[in-house]
Amino acid sequence: MKICATIPEARAACGDARASRKRLGFVPTMGALHEGHLSLVRAAKAQCDAVAVSIFVNPTQFGPTEDLSKYPRQFSGDCRLLEQEGVDILFAPPVEEIYPGGEVTWVLVEGLSEKLDGRSRPGHFRGVTTIVAKLFHILEPEAAFFGQKDAAQLAVIRRMVDDLNFPVEIVGCPIVREPDGLAMSSRNAYLNREERSRALVLQRSLQEARQQFNAGERMAAKLISAAKEVFAREPKVALDYFEIVDPDTLDPVERISQTTLVAVAAYVGTTRLIDNLVLNP
Repeated sequence: MKICATIPEARAACGDARASRKRLGFVPTMGALHEGHLSLVRAAKAQCDAVAVSIFVNPTQFGPTEDLSKYPRQFSGDCRLLEQEGVDILFAPPVEEIYPGGEVTWVLVEGLSEKLDGRSRPGHFRGVTTIVAKLFHILEPEAAFFGQKDAAQLAVIRRMVDDLNFPVEIVGCPIVREPDGLAMSSRNAYLNREERSRALVLQRSLQEARQQFNAGERMAAKLISAAKEVFAREPKVALDYFEIVDPDTLDPVERISQTTLVAVAAYVGTTRLIDNLVLNP
């Protein structure tokens, strides 16, 4: 695995892969890798000839009160995992390599970036789309792989790629869960044992909505009400949102008549977790 810390190094390594007529797959991460990340790497390896991964804790997607300073960093362990998976290129730049003059130029997907997580975390998606656009420009992958757990992020990035004509196929990959159903996340490491148990309320609320849907309920308001009752029984978890939306526009859906995203976010202690599922009539 070739480890690149600078943009010229990363461009050269990816250019060499393309020169060999290899289809380059890309998995952007912030490190603290878990099985969810590794599932993206495996999907990239299955669909591409060479795989690049980035590890970059992007400061522009964190709000002023969020967890940038304590975000888990375990670079040596991450490198071992990526080598075991057969990754070809790792791009792990310092902040000053990506933002040498500070941040004054932004990529913003208006309309989508203010919904779901974007409403709760103002400026978050502006940071995400800016760094992803920069990484696409630097590495020039043919395909990029993102987890369905970050469903709003996936919708925003798809729209950015369409609007800016990036020649990149965006591949969404299934959520990877712990044996008890909790969606894998680097932020799960923040949870103590009691909080870890309470965090399962996110999955229970989604399953309640699914059960009501499978029983024939199609009105979003009733599914949301049933899910919120599940949260009411776990008062130490603060619900941020529980919404039923179009997976592409993130606009609320009143009646479920086509593929629909059910998304939830909540604070377990001070840790904000997200989860979702897709309903198909």
